[in-house]
Amino acid sequence: MRTSRLQLLAAAGVAVASLALTACQDGTGTRDEGASASKPVASASSDSSSQAPKEGAASGDKGNGSTANGSGGDAAGSGDSGKGSSSGQGSSAGQGSSAGKGSGSGGSDDGPAAFNPCNGSNTSVSAAPVSRPVNHMLITVKNTGSKNCDLTYYPVLRFDEMQWVPQPVEDSKPQAVVTLAPGESGYAGVMLSAADGSGAGGTTGKKLAVGFQGRTPNSDGGPAAIPSLPAAGVYYDSSLTVTYWQYSKDDALTY
Repeated sequence: MRTSRLQLLAAAGVAVASLALTACQDGTGTRDEGASASKPVASASSDSSSQAPKEGAASGDKGNGSTANGSGGDAAGSGDSGKGSSSGQGSSAGQGSSAGKGSGSGGSDDGPAAFNPCNGSNTSVSAAPVSRPVNHMLITVKNTGSKNCDLTYYPVLRFDEMQWVPQPVEDSKPQAVVTLAPGESGYAGVMLSAADGSGAGGTTGKKLAVGFQGRTPNSDGGPAAIPSLPAAGVYYDSSLTVTYWQYSKDDALTY
């Protein structure tokens, strides 16, 4: 009997020890019940107050992430769209920006007008000696076409089978190319011979060809014109010079 009681007491002690170990393994350790009752309340309030900023920080991080995506949108040319959308939408905004750039480049269509030289095919040309100044002739070119044409540099003159080209009067060079609208006329003055007789190789020309220059000096501007000359012809010598094309008769006969 005594042995049985001892065995029962030993079993009861083991059970109590097991319960104590279980209590220690719940993560709280062995505490005084009074302290345990007060500390969980303080711990709960502390945990709730510490989690709120973390959630706010997490929310702020997300906001920063959106802003970063928005910044990506800004870099692509779409600032506000990037802030209010995901990174994928920010990328779409960037594509919209690229489209905008493409449309902006359309302004390059406004280029300079195409060059259209005046020549014997789109003008009528006359050449007539004038009384003043002496030994001068006036060349008149009228635009007979349906669009503007350009008189570049100076006329290239050739009497009969002349083997040399009369030089231009450099002082007569205008500020800009003479452009003639349909029906308008341009002019060039020709000094045929020196008034003081200092020229050499004087002769009478029976036929005159007026050549036109292109966009660059001495380039071909198209068909030449063959204006009529007086029946007696035109006398010229080595002093023969020509002005650049002018808008007015007076300017052409000044030199």
